[in-house]
Amino acid sequence: MSKRVSQSVFDGSRLRVVLLVDVHDGAQQQFLEAYEQLCNQVASVPGHVSDQLCQSIENPSQWLITSEWESAPPFLTWVNSEEHVRMVEPLHSCVRDTRSLRFHVVRETGGAAPQAEPGQRRLQAHPRIGDGLIRHALTFTVKPGSEEKVAELLSDYASPQARVDDTTRLCRTSLFMHGNRVVRAIEVRGDLLAALRHVARQPEVRAVEEAINPYLEQDRDLDDQESARMFFTRAALPAVHHVSAGDHQEGLRQALYYAARPGRGMRLAELLAQADSESADDPASPVLRSTVFQRDDVVVRLVDVRPEQGAEAVPLRARVAAEVRELLDAEAARMDLITDRRSPEA
Repeated sequence: MSKRVSQSVFDGSRLRVVLLVDVHDGAQQQFLEAYEQLCNQVASVPGHVSDQLCQSIENPSQWLITSEWESAPPFLTWVNSEEHVRMVEPLHSCVRDTRSLRFHVVRETGGAAPQAEPGQRRLQAHPRIGDGLIRHALTFTVKPGSEEKVAELLSDYASPQARVDDTTRLCRTSLFMHGNRVVRAIEVRGDLLAALRHVARQPEVRAVEEAINPYLEQDRDLDDQESARMFFTRAALPAVHHVSAGDHQEGLRQALYYAARPGRGMRLAELLAQADSESADDPASPVLRSTVFQRDDVVVRLVDVRPEQGAEAVPLRARVAAEVRELLDAEAARMDLITDRRSPEA
């Protein structure tokens, strides 16, 4: 029997963020000073509850930073902001590597859980059912007038090796454009960070990335680690919601681009997530599965529709569509599919 698959940041549960940090030898005092500065700044961020700094008893160069948030949306709003980019900059010169993990609080023992605000659920009633895939996207803009050339470059390159290591595989890459905006959505089984690093090392990918450099609106130098890091930090377009009715039928993939009014991107993403969750419960809906990506005021809805739907765009129900329009800075647009590649090894 097929199972409904769902992941979402919009269920109101408290969020625990875990940051694993490997500090350069001799840079621990600099790291501590940067952490204290960051703590003082993040304390005033809406939705932040607390944080904790821990040092490994086995390797003093390894540190663990945990933070608690009222829910995922305020954390994501902050972590994807330019303010956050500026806040964490002092840390980069003293750390060798970092890894961020985010978890909803499902159960809690050892004392009474904090009381929820009226109408807000603090702990998940039931864990969500996943399908083993991690979904992520990157988005950037190219110089106006270069769209046709960029589309040609991005559609004409050899696919990278799907196997990353014994536990990680690249499963699917879908690339869309609308105007001068590019969106590349990927599906990974295993470790997302390992997969992204693997792709960046592939000669065929490196070649096409170098080829599109002159056309990017944001300059970058892939040979400069800091320049590349800043570009991909700003390009990250996280998945905030995914739902599938559990039907394994192959669908036709569409992407819709929504430019939200300033500060309304998260609310817009939540509305689209609610609409697609309702569609997943409706056997008559053309939607097989949907992923909503959001960063700041950029929202992308990636939808797989039943083949009989053809090339028609997936409409929103009238009530939702009206509220969505109120949050938009420009009319929602169907994106052009440049390439959609699946790995036979996935």
